[in-house]
Amino acid sequence: MTASFQAGDRIQCAHGGRLLDGTYITERDGMVVIKLGSGYNIGVPGDCCTFVERPRPARPTPAAVEQDPSLPELSIVSTGGTIASRVDYRTGAVTSQFDADDILRAIPGLGRIARFRTRQVSTILSENMTPAIWQALARTIYEEVKDGAAGVIVTHGTDTMAYTAAAVSFMVRSPVPIVFVGSQRSADRPSSDNVMNALCSAAAAAGDLGEVAVVMHATSSDDVCAIHRATRVRKMHTSRRDAFQSIGIPPIGTVEYPSLQVRLREEAVRRGSLDPALHTDLEEKCGLLYFYPGMPASVLECFEGYEGLVLAGSGLGHVSTRWIEPLKRLIDGGTTVVMTSQCLHGRVCDRVYDTGRDLLAIGVVEGEDMLPEAALAKVMWVLARERDPEAVRRLLQTDLVGEITRCSCHGL
Repeated sequence: MTASFQAGDRIQCAHGGRLLDGTYITERDGMVVIKLGSGYNIGVPGDCCTFVERPRPARPTPAAVEQDPSLPELSIVSTGGTIASRVDYRTGAVTSQFDADDILRAIPGLGRIARFRTRQVSTILSENMTPAIWQALARTIYEEVKDGAAGVIVTHGTDTMAYTAAAVSFMVRSPVPIVFVGSQRSADRPSSDNVMNALCSAAAAAGDLGEVAVVMHATSSDDVCAIHRATRVRKMHTSRRDAFQSIGIPPIGTVEYPSLQVRLREEAVRRGSLDPALHTDLEEKCGLLYFYPGMPASVLECFEGYEGLVLAGSGLGHVSTRWIEPLKRLIDGGTTVVMTSQCLHGRVCDRVYDTGRDLLAIGVVEGEDMLPEAALAKVMWVLARERDPEAVRRLLQTDLVGEITRCSCHGL
């Protein structure tokens, strides 16, 4: 019976009048492949082999990595992204690195920028992120800041990184940089962006920045990373390394590569500008809905009983006139409805067309020029601390952490 053999088992094979000792590798074309003590691999019939023992796997014990005590100490908080991953060539899988030594071995250049310590909040694909994990992440970041970290790097899957970064912007005030980073291509691919993104994020986290940001490739070449404000950034391409772009404002800075020189724009919040604070309450019963032509108003029934709903409307912030009455019933039932635009660039203005005026009349809140994902995080955060409708409206239309600009380009 060879089905019970596992790779690495010690086995004996009686074959050709000889008794052979070896290590089971695999079975191919009806023959068992074993590695002999001499190092040669041979194939023998499976029915002549017997199990001897299953050695316990020996774990390598790599030497500890020395860190330079004269450098600032950064904290790396992992949520399961592949930014500091490595390939296990035994299984072909890409696995995340969990401690500072592993990360420094994978990306040795980090050791010339700072010292590192690590925390792990989760190990998930980013589509499995939840508001509860946002809250755990915010608490961990705050603890690291209070514990003296000169900056915090959050490794995150790229697909929902903009949502998490925006949520953390509302929950954590920090005098030091909080830098989100990911990689579009894993470490097993020659075009992987994990090393460059990691080095640039560390340079930004050790620099003069004082707000939550996303640091990722800025071009298709390995020449510069952009520093994006967390509430104004979006993933705009499924696979390009320069997928992340600032929307409505320019990036707040850049990190040149390989020099790692950090340049911040005047608008960037500087290190030490804010006192640390933590506000993790979130109202999770909130939703985000993208309108499309012909979308039935009955969809809104799914959001009955919700505390908040962000609409990504067309153009200046519109939905079908058939939605007016169902939306009014939703609002009258206690749901805060915020209008954003699928256009992404520009400002919502529901005063131009009749439909927009009808939306304002029933109590829809104009979301200014907030991105839909940032608006969702903000609605959750605002409704967790305020219930008075006018106070909620005022907070939603007030710029808190750079999610609203006072004037968009070209007028609106």
